[in-house]
Amino acid sequence: MNELPLAQPLQPSASPAAAGGALWNLGFRPFYLLASIFSALSVLLWAAQFAGYLPTAYLQGPVWHGHEMLFGYTTAVIAGFLLTAVRAWTNEPTPTGAPLMALAALWICGRVLVLTPLALAAALVNAAFPVAVAVAIGIPLWRARNVRNYFFPGLLALMGVLILVVHLALQGRFELPPRAGLQLALDVVLFIMAIMGGRVIPMFTSNGVPGSAPRRHALVEKAALGAVLMLFAADLLQLPQAVIAAIALTAALAHGARLYLWKPWRTFAAPLVWILHAAYAWIVIHLALRGLAALDVVAGSYAIHALTVGAIGGLTLGMMTRTARGHTGRPLAADGFELAMFVLVQLAALVRVFAGIAWPAFYMPAIQVSGLLWSAAFGLYAVRYWPVLTRPRLDGKAG
Repeated sequence: MNELPLAQPLQPSASPAAAGGALWNLGFRPFYLLASIFSALSVLLWAAQFAGYLPTAYLQGPVWHGHEMLFGYTTAVIAGFLLTAVRAWTNEPTPTGAPLMALAALWICGRVLVLTPLALAAALVNAAFPVAVAVAIGIPLWRARNVRNYFFPGLLALMGVLILVVHLALQGRFELPPRAGLQLALDVVLFIMAIMGGRVIPMFTSNGVPGSAPRRHALVEKAALGAVLMLFAADLLQLPQAVIAAIALTAALAHGARLYLWKPWRTFAAPLVWILHAAYAWIVIHLALRGLAALDVVAGSYAIHALTVGAIGGLTLGMMTRTARGHTGRPLAADGFELAMFVLVQLAALVRVFAGIAWPAFYMPAIQVSGLLWSAAFGLYAVRYWPVLTRPRLDGKAG
């Protein structure tokens, strides 16, 4: 997404009556707010359930926790980002007002239905959400002949299929382990992050850190993205673990080289930039741990949480902060609130992944501490950005 100019003073023409009524002006506004609130509450409740503190279960097992964080939280952030970015890429309208409300209502219904016995309704509604977003962004992409980004609607449609597969597997209607469906969906999200990270992180680094001079190398780019596609294919075909280990470890090397070329060590003075580099580093860690897990060296949950807490958590929080600031006419600079959020989510990942590896006896406390840190980070985002996301732009522009 393109960098935006610094905020201008509030225009006199901005109507005071409009304050608080901007939530449905652009896709990032409702979905970033919904995602942050849901993420903070869902993880807090899951950690309490996992530790045995809840008298009644919030979710019926780890697969449902994975479902909600992947198909609930992560998909909401992707929807908010793409509904906003596609309008900038194409100069064509994306849903606002009532159509945007309908998309948000569809997402909310999905969160509610998974808590009920209405299994088939939950499956259909949850699968429909990414497909609806695919249509919403596909129409402007097609009108603008923006061929470069045609793959995004396809990936969202694929997410819808995988949601349906996971639900049907949980209902015993589909002969596939539900975790395998979740793993395929994680591979899809990993590919989306690899694509978008490659586009925006070097650009934001160059713009936000003068003299940083991040570089790209064509061979490294092809190897990094190709390895993720190969990993998806290996998971889809259920290839032997030795093959998955080889692909994952090769992918870790390729993504590590990619990150090295972006020169993350030069970004420490710019929190809005270093959080993106830190999140991308978790992709490298995830792939390395994924390879080691396939060789039975470490438990697979550590690899999963390196991706979900470290990479997805860090990258989404960083992009939600940056795009919310940019698209509301605010300076692209982090304050103390944002810095606290970024540190909290990184600590959540470090505790969740490495505390259990280093001290196996600390596994359960690590889950609780990590959950609290994660919930604090996203709860802080919801509180800090509620007024930002619900009020008109400072510069009086539309959006």
